[in-house]
Amino acid sequence: MVNPLSPAIADPVALTRALVDVESVSGNEQEIADLVEQVLRDAPHLSVQRYRNTVMARTELGLPRRVVLAGHLDTVPLAGNFPSTQDGEIIYGCGTSDMKSGVALALHLAVTAERPRYDVTYFFYEAEEVESDRNGLYLVSQAHPQWLAADFAVLLEPTYGQVEAGCQGTMRAVVRVPGRRAHSARSWRGVNAIHDAAEPLARLRAYRAREVTIDGCTYREGLNAVRVQGGIAGNVIPDSCEIEVNYRFAPDRDPQAAQAHVREVFDGYQVDIVDSVPGALPGLTAEPAREFLAAVGAEPAAKLGWTDVARFAMLGVPALNFGPGDPNLAHSREERVEVSKILDGAAVLRRWLT
Repeated sequence: MVNPLSPAIADPVALTRALVDVESVSGNEQEIADLVEQVLRDAPHLSVQRYRNTVMARTELGLPRRVVLAGHLDTVPLAGNFPSTQDGEIIYGCGTSDMKSGVALALHLAVTAERPRYDVTYFFYEAEEVESDRNGLYLVSQAHPQWLAADFAVLLEPTYGQVEAGCQGTMRAVVRVPGRRAHSARSWRGVNAIHDAAEPLARLRAYRAREVTIDGCTYREGLNAVRVQGGIAGNVIPDSCEIEVNYRFAPDRDPQAAQAHVREVFDGYQVDIVDSVPGALPGLTAEPAREFLAAVGAEPAAKLGWTDVARFAMLGVPALNFGPGDPNLAHSREERVEVSKILDGAAVLRRWLT
């Protein structure tokens, strides 16, 4: 069988469409990983290894610095937007923005940039869109941590051609509001926990998000209710109400400081931390990062959200986000990418690497 990626490898636009046309919803990455692995193994200048459905390829030129280009192969579930279509200069389809156009740039350069000025490690990894313990980079960090060693990394997440530095940390917590159960016909004998949830919700309404500028990048925090659960039956005063909150915090705070802040906001209530992952500082000081910014020719902005740059930061590898897709279109039924953004992104990365 002819690999549909092979004839498109020289053209990142055609390669984007070829990748989008391989369905790879999280958990179903084997086919696309097989195709990517085959293309990479056909390139004699690359050393290729695979762990589960994550494919790693690297140059071994003996250069003094190593950089990483990484992109995830999976997408969110299809929404009537498969396979790809093209209307003029716009490509539509699931994964066009997040992030098969970015994967196309990495795969195109892996095969065609045979003599880069850094040694390069390319990651094409599984399960970024689902639980963290299924994430391909996380699994590699546990099984083959040496694969991730580098001086600098670029995650090809959608940024619409802008460099987005670092990322926010994220935390979920449950604020528990107590009450006392009673018959609703004799409600005065109880304490309505749903009514009393008005106080912590009022604190959220009045909350003013902190803005923090680090290395010229301004991160705006956010603390928001994302789910409220309470109630027992139609004739019972509820004795508990739970408010789930999501805290997006600037990378100058670690998870311990973020947890302390959330508990301070909801002082007087039981707060249970459900999960928490740290952010990543901008990572602009490494020499390859400065050279990358010069190749882009524009100032970086803060990444408002969490990405796998944080995984590299935890390993001591500074990392940035840069990709052709528009993050505002990610996961939407109308997901799309502009041809010009793909071509511009490919030109920037080639200018930097070669």
